[in-house]
Amino acid sequence: MLNMVGMSGSKKDQGKLFGTDGVRSRANIYPMTAELVLRLGRAAGVVFRGRERTQNRRHSVVIGKDTRLSGYLFESALRAGFTSMGIHCIQVGSLPTPAIAFLTRALRADAGVMISASHNPFYDNGIKFFSANGMKLPDSMEGEIEQLVWENDLDRYQPSAHELGKATIIDDAGGRYIEFCKNCFPKELRLDGLRVVVDCAHGASYKVAPAVFWELGAEVVPIGNAPNGYNINDGFGALHPEALQRKVQEVRADIGVAFDGDADRLMVCDEKGRLLNGDHVLAMSAVAMQREGSLRGGGVVATVMSNLGLERFLTQHDLQLIRTRVGDRHVLERMIQGGYNLGGEQSGHMIFLDKNTTGDGIVSALKILELMASSRRPLSELITGMEIVPQVLQNVVVANDRDPLSHPEVKEAIAEAERTLAGSGRVLVRKSGTEPTVRVMLEGDNQERIEVMASELCQMIQRVAGLARDE
Repeated sequence: MLNMVGMSGSKKDQGKLFGTDGVRSRANIYPMTAELVLRLGRAAGVVFRGRERTQNRRHSVVIGKDTRLSGYLFESALRAGFTSMGIHCIQVGSLPTPAIAFLTRALRADAGVMISASHNPFYDNGIKFFSANGMKLPDSMEGEIEQLVWENDLDRYQPSAHELGKATIIDDAGGRYIEFCKNCFPKELRLDGLRVVVDCAHGASYKVAPAVFWELGAEVVPIGNAPNGYNINDGFGALHPEALQRKVQEVRADIGVAFDGDADRLMVCDEKGRLLNGDHVLAMSAVAMQREGSLRGGGVVATVMSNLGLERFLTQHDLQLIRTRVGDRHVLERMIQGGYNLGGEQSGHMIFLDKNTTGDGIVSALKILELMASSRRPLSELITGMEIVPQVLQNVVVANDRDPLSHPEVKEAIAEAERTLAGSGRVLVRKSGTEPTVRVMLEGDNQERIEVMASELCQMIQRVAGLARDE
């Protein structure tokens, strides 16, 4: 019988590990415990090498992490799990998530693993897997790993003692990623004369991001670049851009760029202190790529969260907006299916598929800086023409075992809101794939009206969830 020491929850809960973006929870609490992560490493090792081991072939996995204190714990647990299954571990330390995708391809590894909870506070952590081609795993492969995690006879896949894996540290991994990023910037351009504020969120980009922009010629003003294991995403970074906006105006910078904890997300601030999100970046990039003839597919892939203003802007330029479920993995899947090379999320995950296979905050920032350097125009002039439609996003905390969205009263309230905004706005209500919350988003040309409607929906969801809890 499988001994789930330190693990809690029903069998149904234990069977579902992967959410929207890997496995994620409070560190040292199920499922992000040393025991579960070790077993996750063992199961993933079997899947990545094949259940029937390939003889005379070295199987390897790249392991990176952000700056959270718990990263050491889970790095050790993963290393033990992988090496016990004959997988060699290539450890690269604290680097952005997109760096792990790049290094997985560059080092010809079977897979890559990033230990990070992205934009969450330090006390959370998570595991993201990449396949050998640097792309996030499909649902089918995640399902296979989950199945193996709960199997009683996982031991039958263990190799003999002389076939165990080894662990190697790559000291120059950061330098390799810096060169990769620089090679994404046109060789005929430089960033001389541009002052750039770089907010690293005390996260995984704290060393590499300032170096990239400085080596390309910019004057760099770094903030949020002193991680201590506890301060990741705390008051800095893409989720807290106020520090970036203040610093840009204080030092009279030309642009400010802010990353989240694992630097796959970007928020931008122009020279006037105005904040630009992923929709703005997609709009600017799409028109520029269309003009130079490099945009493929005749449009941009984004999620249901992208603003209606982006859709209207692209339509004006004879471009389509193709929407997917929330999650950059779903964006990437649709891009590949439809032959698109530009996609992303309003939250700041942008995928320039000609450059990298996942959201890359530094590469996305370089694309904006490329427009500024080539046009010799300030950033505030490059985004004219796109009008953001008022949007309200509110969250309702709901226990993981509650589903108020299936309640008839909630369903009818959502339908009524959709009828009210038909043709002039949108309604999106969904459970988060990374946190125990229901996200309520409304768009419409009347800000006051959608705020009231969103508040009423949230109150109903909270009341229904409370009734379910009492029952």
